[in-house]
Amino acid sequence: MDIQRVNPCARWSDATVYNGIAHFVEVADTDTSADMAGQVAQIFAQAEASLASVGSDKSRILSVTIYVTDFANFNALNEAWEAWLPAGCAPSRACVKAELANPALLVEIAFVAAAGQ
Repeated sequence: MDIQRVNPCARWSDATVYNGIAHFVEVADTDTSADMAGQVAQIFAQAEASLASVGSDKSRILSVTIYVTDFANFNALNEAWEAWLPAGCAPSRACVKAELANPALLVEIAFVAAAGQ
């Protein structure tokens, strides 16, 4: 099977698809000064675009790993998460406290989704 790389550059691809499964990571990239709700909203908008680029949508997310810098923001994250997902479509999920590469970032989400509807 071929590996499909969406917009590859020297350090990463926007998404990588193999055997019908897409992998991609999103961080806030337009306003890193936003609070958790604002950064999560940016991530969700970007995730929807990434999913569309591989013929998928948020109802087809299989798994996520969420990296947060401070669990004091956990409730804001969960509130946004539950509002964003379609009913009955919550994927498996891990949430880890982590130091992110950019100290302005509060959250980073790694997605795994079924591609190519």
